[in-house]
Amino acid sequence: MATDKEKKSDQVEEISQEEEVLNEEGDTTPDQLPPPAEEPISPAKEQNWAMLAHLSILLNLFTGFLGPIVALIIYLVYKDRSRYIAYQSLQSTIFQLIVWVGVGLVIGAIWLITLALSIFLIGLLCVPFSLLATIFLLAVPLASLVYGVYAAIHCSRGEDFRYWLVGDWVRGTYETENP
Repeated sequence: MATDKEKKSDQVEEISQEEEVLNEEGDTTPDQLPPPAEEPISPAKEQNWAMLAHLSILLNLFTGFLGPIVALIIYLVYKDRSRYIAYQSLQSTIFQLIVWVGVGLVIGAIWLITLALSIFLIGLLCVPFSLLATIFLLAVPLASLVYGVYAAIHCSRGEDFRYWLVGDWVRGTYETENP
């Protein structure tokens, strides 16, 4: 009489022989099945994700840098599934980088020049102007928050929103990349 181990090994051999026969006939094994097709995104979901990409600018209030990262993640996840989400999130990413990083670099450069000129006492005269420029430039990110919320409202309605200057540039580069 055959033991349980021998019966199991016989069953395993039979299964592997059946798989070989199936493979020879052209059928596929579960390992070779094509990936399931991605479900199309509903217009409501597209509007929500585009809105969230624009609202990610609010994260910059608390973290200072997380907004463009979130918008970029949304872009990377949906770039092949929805042109609308991809365009809106890429726009948001670039807009936030220009405003938040750009303004920070300009303020840093102003104060670096003021500091360098302070060695020659000219920089001391520049301090009031540097303070005024800093106050003015700090208003730009705050205004960008309002603009980002405005963009999110447009996207929540399903409208195509374009940031001033950034939107046309992104659209031109995005359309040449993805025919």
